[in-house]
Amino acid sequence: MAQIEAWPVAYRRWLFVTACAYAVLHHLGLLPAGTARWRGTSWVDWLDLVVPYAVRAPAALTLATARVTGRHWGVFAVGALAYTQGHGIDLAANSIGNADPGETAYLWDELAGHGIWYAGAAVVMFVLAATMARESPRAHPLGVLAALGVGATWATNALGGHTIPLAIVVALAGIGWG
Repeated sequence: MAQIEAWPVAYRRWLFVTACAYAVLHHLGLLPAGTARWRGTSWVDWLDLVVPYAVRAPAALTLATARVTGRHWGVFAVGALAYTQGHGIDLAANSIGNADPGETAYLWDELAGHGIWYAGAAVVMFVLAATMARESPRAHPLGVLAALGVGATWATNALGGHTIPLAIVVALAGIGWG
């Protein structure tokens, strides 16, 4: 995959927005859920519907700003679809589990939903990483903070989503990549 030669301002901004969206929105479950309920769901469930779109949209704008190839877009599409499908499975299973917890809800929530969702997130992250210039400019403090937020979110997703083996494989691949 091709890398951009420099880090244009628009590229850096969209990459920052993507990192912040991922780091913040993947922690919606920490919001108090008991205030408003409708048909067995919480308002956090409804707010959670926007997560895949709010993370993928700035990621796509980052790619557009980097003027990536069709190959980048193809890999991004696969990751984005898995991200959205896994998130949808997780969200549905969470709602079912809130009303009728059991083994099946656990399977679809913690194992299938999180596994597909986070695999898609990893693919999207790798496509974004593939666009980055090898020699980056001096890190801006906000960029460092965003990167730490993404790393912490990846770790909390792995722990809370029971996807530690996937997280380890992705971390090792990232280290190997450089």
